[in-house]
Amino acid sequence: MSDALPWLRTLPPAPRYILQGPAAALAAADTVLGFSEPDVASRARRNARASVLWLGPDERLIIANAEVSTTTPNLEPLLRSALASLPHSLVDVSHRQLGLQLSAAFAEDLLNCGCPQDLSLAAFPLDMCSRTLFNKTEIVLWRRGPEEFQIEVWRSFVPYLEGWMREAAQDLG
Repeated sequence: MSDALPWLRTLPPAPRYILQGPAAALAAADTVLGFSEPDVASRARRNARASVLWLGPDERLIIANAEVSTTTPNLEPLLRSALASLPHSLVDVSHRQLGLQLSAAFAEDLLNCGCPQDLSLAAFPLDMCSRTLFNKTEIVLWRRGPEEFQIEVWRSFVPYLEGWMREAAQDLG
């Protein structure tokens, strides 16, 4: 896949879930995942176990740490148990989507070739995340470092996304 581009690599497989629900359900999931700090709109929180990305007031993308998920109990049964008495929707999207890591000095410029958001560090700081478009592809974009982004995308769109990024990078020089 993206390993042919030195600045874009495919991240290891990891369990991914979309959680939707009221504040009580989100708090119960935080307890299971080991988060005690409050949620902040459009921000990602991460610890050794998982990352949680705020996609909407009642929606979170949960990405289990790939290394931890192979050595600890599966998160899904723990989450389902904690959420059993609460209204919620928990959907495993692990097979639908994957993560790409974009690391380059030109990452902002490259993404802005197909993404309408202001991705400057001042407007889109570290750990900010957003559901957005890259050209015609829906993605979740997460700034992990000053020149590093994680792109969550449906697997079937990866070849299109990579091809578009390759062309955009050539145009940028």
